[in-house]
Amino acid sequence: MDSAVASTSPEQLRAALAAHLSKKEWIRTPAVRAAFRAVPRHLFVPDTVTLTEAYADDVVITQRDPAGKATSSVSAPWLQAHMLEQAALRPGARVLEIGSGGYNAALIADVVGPDGKVVTVDIDTDVIDRARTGLDRAGYRHVTVVHGDGEYGHQPSAPYDAIIVTVETPDLPPAWLTQLAPDGVLIVPLRMRNMTRCLTLRRHEEHLLATTALQCGFVPMQGDGRSPTRRLALRGDDVVLTLDDTTTEVGLDALASALHSPRLDAWSPVTITMQEGSSFESLHLWLASQPKPFGTLTVDRERAAGLIDPQDRFVCPTLLTADSFAYLAMRKLDDSTWQFGAHGFGPGADTLTADMLDLIAVWDHDHRHGPGPRITVHPTGTHPPAPDRPQLLVTRRHATITVTWPATGEPR
Repeated sequence: MDSAVASTSPEQLRAALAAHLSKKEWIRTPAVRAAFRAVPRHLFVPDTVTLTEAYADDVVITQRDPAGKATSSVSAPWLQAHMLEQAALRPGARVLEIGSGGYNAALIADVVGPDGKVVTVDIDTDVIDRARTGLDRAGYRHVTVVHGDGEYGHQPSAPYDAIIVTVETPDLPPAWLTQLAPDGVLIVPLRMRNMTRCLTLRRHEEHLLATTALQCGFVPMQGDGRSPTRRLALRGDDVVLTLDDTTTEVGLDALASALHSPRLDAWSPVTITMQEGSSFESLHLWLASQPKPFGTLTVDRERAAGLIDPQDRFVCPTLLTADSFAYLAMRKLDDSTWQFGAHGFGPGADTLTADMLDLIAVWDHDHRHGPGPRITVHPTGTHPPAPDRPQLLVTRRHATITVTWPATGEPR
């Protein structure tokens, strides 16, 4: 945000935040801009958070579990603005929010106006109490706050013109679709093989089609919609492998033992400059889309220094066999250029690192500058049309997600 704002008053900080989000083009419409200028974000964050921190373009953690893991937060304003713009809300619209906190519900209420209907649902009583208190203090008493499992939505106020989900979910429960109006929009952070993308989903024929997909992070869904991943500690909390499907079979002991073998480093001719920033986020989803055993690594870089050096220390794409793994790596070539590569461990490291380099090359040639994948969601038990090219199929309890990569020059 611009540092030229001399005053630290909430009004001027809100104006500065709205201007910042508009400059970055997260905000594109007058209604969303007005909402960010009007809603007092500082009333929805803990008292220990300063005004400057409350209006920074960053997430604010509002609750943690005993282990210190975030269980509730006020999302980053840029992401909230994106979701509001994608929802394309009009005055008088009916909106259901899954996952509460209060601030986002107030933004929605400001956009849809006094003739609209906003319902926000959360399973955590502390979160609900905090949301109700913040909404009342901020002047949004008309927002309906419901204590319940978001898996089941809120039927009494359906149908909804938009359902906005603010927790990470691996699945789309039937209640969301039955409570969504026929021409409604579903905004949801959907997890696919540990790759979470904020999808804008609309009905298309007999399924849902994503019109946008943005890399994001949210606290995971609780309750009946919770779908725990498999967490394999390869070296305590220093090196953790996470699996997000039921088809990948690996051995914890064998992979942990692989860490004791020499690391194999292999480098691709594909590079990226600092100016390109995060333009390669599609590479992560491309690597996850392959019909290969796959997981992601989370690494404590300080305690694993010299052993593991992943491209992403939180969610690093990793190819697997029962006793070997190779993860995406990067190294700095000069002040502005980085090179992609792979680090492998175990007896299959040669094959896995070669596979990783081949996949990087295909992404660079065919998809790096393309429109990205086509993502659809189908009710589990139905049969999505068979594509003429490899794709990722993630089958959950309620929904089957398909990720299809178009050929060069082909529309998404």
